[in-house]
Amino acid sequence: MHGVELNPHGVETGTELAKADGVSDRCTFQVIDASKPLPFADNTFDAVFCNDVMCHIPGRQGVLEDWKRVLKPGGKLVYTDAMVVSGTVSSDELAARSLIGKYYFPCLGENEKLLEAVGLKGIEAIDTTAEAAQVAKRWHDSRALYQEELQEPASNFEGLQKFLYTVYDLLNTRKLSRIMFVGAK
Repeated sequence: MHGVELNPHGVETGTELAKADGVSDRCTFQVIDASKPLPFADNTFDAVFCNDVMCHIPGRQGVLEDWKRVLKPGGKLVYTDAMVVSGTVSSDELAARSLIGKYYFPCLGENEKLLEAVGLKGIEAIDTTAEAAQVAKRWHDSRALYQEELQEPASNFEGLQKFLYTVYDLLNTRKLSRIMFVGAK
């Protein structure tokens, strides 16, 4: 297993957890920008998995082409996109949802078109919106319950609470959807 992450802290954490679980001989982690061509040979991996990161990556078709390149024949590509526009979203809602980073919001059906365009087969779109909405709501509610213990500056706390509630609301009302996409080389 080879993990890539843009954040060096994430690579450090992954490496530490692999050691603690006794699997460091089978897992490696590397700081890599997944929006650029991956430094791996063609036909290297049985699977490429990306969880809720694609929404931060510009040039989606080029990224998918590169991920297909590193897949072995018959290999699977699996990624989630939590920013699929599936309803009418206001500019205020988009601003609140984008509060903690840069995001790209594809229209419903756009990911499937791109997967087809890069030549992947057996494309599936699995809607995980309801589950994602509940996770956001639980996170929001838990943070509210433990606000004092978090010892977070008030402005940070309120900003993140607004963000989490907006995520929940947009998903719960189906204005945005979180979808897992699967395709095979």
